[in-house]
Amino acid sequence: MNVTEKIIREHLVEGQMTTGADIALRIDQTLTQDATGTMAYLQFEAMGLDRVRNELAVSYVDHNTIQVGFENADDHRYLQTVAARYGVIFSRPGNGICHQLHLERFGIPGKTLLGSDSHTPTGGGIGMMAIGAGGIDVAVAMGGGAFHLTMPKVVRVMLTGRLKAWVSAKDVILKVLEIFTTQGNVGCVLEYAGPGVKTLSVPERATITNMGAELGVTTSLFPSDEVTRRFMRAQGREQDWRELTADADAEYAREVTINLSKVEPLAAAPHSPDNIRTLASLEGLAVDQVLIGSCTNSSYRDLKAVARILKGRVVHPRVSLGIAPGSRQVMMMLAKEGCLTDLLKSGARLLENACGFCIGNSQSPGTDGVSLRTSNRNFEGRSGTRSGQIYLVSPETAAIAAIEGVFRDPRRTPAYKAPRVREPDVFPIDDALLIRPPAAGTPVDIFRGPNIGAPPVNVPLPDALRAVVAIKVGDKITTDHIMPAGARLKYRSNIPAYSAFVFEGVDAEFSKRAGTARDRGVHNLIVAGSSYGQGSSREHAALCPMYLGVKVVLAKSIERIHRANLINFGIVPLTFADPADYERIGAGEDWRADDFRRVIESGGTELCLVGPAGATPIRALLELTARQRAIVLSGGLLNFTRNG
Repeated sequence: MNVTEKIIREHLVEGQMTTGADIALRIDQTLTQDATGTMAYLQFEAMGLDRVRNELAVSYVDHNTIQVGFENADDHRYLQTVAARYGVIFSRPGNGICHQLHLERFGIPGKTLLGSDSHTPTGGGIGMMAIGAGGIDVAVAMGGGAFHLTMPKVVRVMLTGRLKAWVSAKDVILKVLEIFTTQGNVGCVLEYAGPGVKTLSVPERATITNMGAELGVTTSLFPSDEVTRRFMRAQGREQDWRELTADADAEYAREVTINLSKVEPLAAAPHSPDNIRTLASLEGLAVDQVLIGSCTNSSYRDLKAVARILKGRVVHPRVSLGIAPGSRQVMMMLAKEGCLTDLLKSGARLLENACGFCIGNSQSPGTDGVSLRTSNRNFEGRSGTRSGQIYLVSPETAAIAAIEGVFRDPRRTPAYKAPRVREPDVFPIDDALLIRPPAAGTPVDIFRGPNIGAPPVNVPLPDALRAVVAIKVGDKITTDHIMPAGARLKYRSNIPAYSAFVFEGVDAEFSKRAGTARDRGVHNLIVAGSSYGQGSSREHAALCPMYLGVKVVLAKSIERIHRANLINFGIVPLTFADPADYERIGAGEDWRADDFRRVIESGGTELCLVGPAGATPIRALLELTARQRAIVLSGGLLNFTRNG
């Protein structure tokens, strides 16, 4: 068996380990963050459960930390009190980014982790099967319920050689994205193996598994070996370590080999993480902003390397440089070693230990600004500036660009010495900002501010579909396009208010138009191209459209997490039987399916959509498991769970 199969075998509660089959896994650990966590806990409360029932649940505050108005502060107070009530560890604002913290303090090889954030696979760097999901799936797991998914195909990425100077783990995952792209990887797990693995530290491995989310795979993971053991010993958690490697005769659906010695410094150019360019091809391009941090590249190793490059130098006059450590542990280590002084003397702006710029709620670039970032996504508009030109690069590349004011291939800059950072034997442990819950049965009053409302409940699926095409969009529509973050994040606990911004940057009239159709008793239909719903796990990209009366998404292809979220909120995901039919359906047209509910109930795999007079009917594929059919027929997972 490979590592993936070994973990699945230990946690399988339903189904057979046959590729493509529906399976259910026991979930050991869960994590939420504040942008998705408020709704996850509201849904957990709505299920009527008295206590969290999985091994470990942690609620992190790292997204909505900008407090302009009362909304975010109220959400944080709600999260702290609801965590105390139901038995959840609460990580206070300022403690750090959930994925960095979970790796440091809670990750255990061989365990399953389900998180309401698409970058939960960061835990794969320590040998966990860590999967991102919508908040309601996490709520079910916290209640002791299984997580349902398709038995994945496992792809082995063989790593040989060793990274050369000025090449880092960020360049490795950008190379992987160049090979696999962001499309066509649904239902796969990437498992890293080979002699090159032992040359990578746990933080480097975590950078690679973190950005596996951009591939669209279920998760990515590394084996648990002596490198893992050293990291856990340094974190004071060696007792949690176990060796976990693939058997010599393990089988894989596909194998790709990457020679680390041949990887060169790379960048993801606007506006997709798989738009890969060499630094040599970007040489001399002027840079306006550099931001270093995020859950991808904010470890001690990354930021100490940056500090060594910046020491004794000053940031270019044109460049704004911001640095956000991933955790208090990282911040304290940098402070103790004098690295913070080096960063500040260079002109860097020290940012909060939080997601911040990565999700567009701070540090937006200026008009047409070129911004180099060590984060994981560069979708159009995600930075908060629609015209911003966002490039994803390694910390080393970012640091040199901050000084030079332009893109430079670090291998061709003799004035700089490649930084070498050794992992410490002991990390400083300070869990003071982790609030552990009181004993079960201790009275706790849950705080609810005026911006916090109950999750809206859908109605059972109608017998017939009578829908208008509320919007028609193209390929690679991300959840950022559907449900913007940034300045809109503070409305996440208030669905009626947040729904006013659905597709805001694509079609500002969508919300009003869809709401009007809903109020007239007409269903809304979204038509899309390939890879619809890629990116963030934000379930609001399904929840808010559901609130606006969307009943169906018809696309060429739909990404895994978003497809699951659509089902969870009673929206039927359909794909074109013939992708060419995408051209034959237009915005504003009326389409219907008289046998809508009957086809789903009967297990049918095709739905016939009938359009305006003279239009040829469109065949749509309906690929749902028996459980998924029951969920959409009920009107969503919350109704399904309440009904037993």
